[in-house]
Amino acid sequence: MTVNEGLRLMAGVFTLISILLAHYVSPLWLFFTGFIALNLIQSAFTKWCPAMVILKKMGLKEDGRV
Repeated sequence: MTVNEGLRLMAGVFTLISILLAHYVSPLWLFFTGFIALNLIQSAFTKWCPAMVILKKMGLKEDGRV
């Protein structure tokens, strides 16, 4: 698995968790969903996300494409 694939997986899992928390615990968890979305948007433009640093330290390899 590459860093980009791991990032997509992490964003999807966190999004699902935050939706479940918003439904069962408190609607305020939707702010976390919004944070995930904003982070994905900024990473599309900057090609960098804080989670990428964590995923690299976990041993995931960078994609060969530029």
